[in-house]
Amino acid sequence: MNVSINIKHQTDDFQDKDIIIYVPMYYEIKGNDNMSMNNNEKETIKEKIKKMFSLSEDSASNDEIRTRLLDGGKVTGTNMCVLVCAMVIASVGLNVNSTAVIIGAMLISPIMGSILASAYASVTNDYPLLREHLLGFGVQIAISVTAAMIYFLVSPVKEPTAELLARTSPTFFDVLIAFFGGLAGIIGQTRQDKANTVIPGVAIATALMPPLCTCGYSIANGRWDMLLRAGYLFIINSYFIFLSAGIIMSVLKIPKSKDLTEKEWKRRRFRMIRNTILIILPSIAALYTMML
Repeated sequence: MNVSINIKHQTDDFQDKDIIIYVPMYYEIKGNDNMSMNNNEKETIKEKIKKMFSLSEDSASNDEIRTRLLDGGKVTGTNMCVLVCAMVIASVGLNVNSTAVIIGAMLISPIMGSILASAYASVTNDYPLLREHLLGFGVQIAISVTAAMIYFLVSPVKEPTAELLARTSPTFFDVLIAFFGGLAGIIGQTRQDKANTVIPGVAIATALMPPLCTCGYSIANGRWDMLLRAGYLFIINSYFIFLSAGIIMSVLKIPKSKDLTEKEWKRRRFRMIRNTILIILPSIAALYTMML
């Protein structure tokens, strides 16, 4: 593109003549076009990456998320019967050192539903609902440990197997598994697709059932050292599933039943940080000891 400039020039014969000067502007404009194209391209790539990892892109409605999570955390006859069956299956698997049987028990166990329902109640600040699901979770733990204890009391195999001993050495790696497993689990539960293939994998990875079965074995056989370590592993798995689920639901901006004041929010944040540090420190110490 050229720009012309007219200049009046007076000659000796007093006649005005136009002198036209052409100034090339091609490279300057071309450079601006390239910059514009590059900016558009960068924005497009940025948007694609953002869309690729967007949690809200295909999330279910808030009502559907609430229904899924609260239904999964119900302590009903069906869930409790399945829970007892899962505990007995897991106990047999641990007792005979069968990994396949243990995995089967983890797949049918409904206990993770109570953790996700409790996380939902906590994020929405619905304290009556939170107490209800925490109480239900406590009942599930008590029934699970009791069922496992009864099995191991009548079982002729008293020596701890490798599968039982594997649940008595929690480290920081278990924290990572529980946290990222919880992230995957709650993301799967909040998708539009009802055919959820994530939860079975999370149930296997986080392994809530085997530590409880190991607690039952420890009580039945008086192995209190195993009881403490297996109980700690269960606490790690439960807490970090709860924590990661709460984080994802906060990112999704799940509607709250009531808003917290600034003072209440600071108090909750302090408790969350404090509890996380207290739970994670022994696992770090165990990992350090293991690596020595």
